Amino acid sequence: MEKHNNNLQRFVKNVTGAVGIALVTIILVVIAGMTALYYFNKDNRLTISKDDKISLSPTQITAIEQIGEWEFLSVNTEELIDTVKHGFFGDSELVRIYYGTLRLGLNLHELGPHWLSEDGDTLRCTLPQVKLLDQDFIDEARTQSFYESGSWSDADRETLYNRAYERMKARCLTAANIATAQANAQEQFTRLLNSMGHEKVKIDFSGETVKARPH
Repeated sequence: MEKHNNNLQRFVKNVTGAVGIALVTIILVVIAGMTALYYFNKDNRLTISKDDKISLSPTQITAIEQIGEWEFLSVNTEELIDTVKHGFFGDSELVRIYYGTLRLGLNLHELGPHWLSEDGDTLRCTLPQVKLLDQDFIDEARTQSFYESGSWSDADRETLYNRAYERMKARCLTAANIATAQANAQEQFTRLLNSMGHEKVKIDFSGETVKARPH
């Protein structure tokens, strides 16, 4: 019986020793692995980090610049102009009505050489001033004489046209309409850049008139 107990104690001792050795081995392997991983990360920069640097590729910049004219507000208007000529045998009268559409927007061919810059994690864009895109905004095909009596020359009709032109332009190129066009430009340009992967965008408008680039 005593011999049997001695054998059992020896067996338990051997098993305990084996388990201890196994645990020590596992701990050493884990420590070695963590140490190797640390130095591997340190020496080879195998790290996961967020890249906050933003930039547009040359292809994207060229694509934006080649958009050219971009309309942000369209104003339909009409003008009634009349004139009277007093003559010896009576008066002549001419009344004409003019229709036109004034388009306010940007010409992206006029972007300055440094229109795009980075400010931290924000993409800053300096756009040209909002302006009238089309100077020939009167639709002459729709222009008609509302009333006409007497004889009128081409010069007389041109005078009426010029009067209508200036009135329509003054009525539509208001500070309120320009502000609306700028707000629309900011919103749409921001959406464009957001779609290119740039979350933070700041839009400004330059006070300079830049000569349009050839295209």
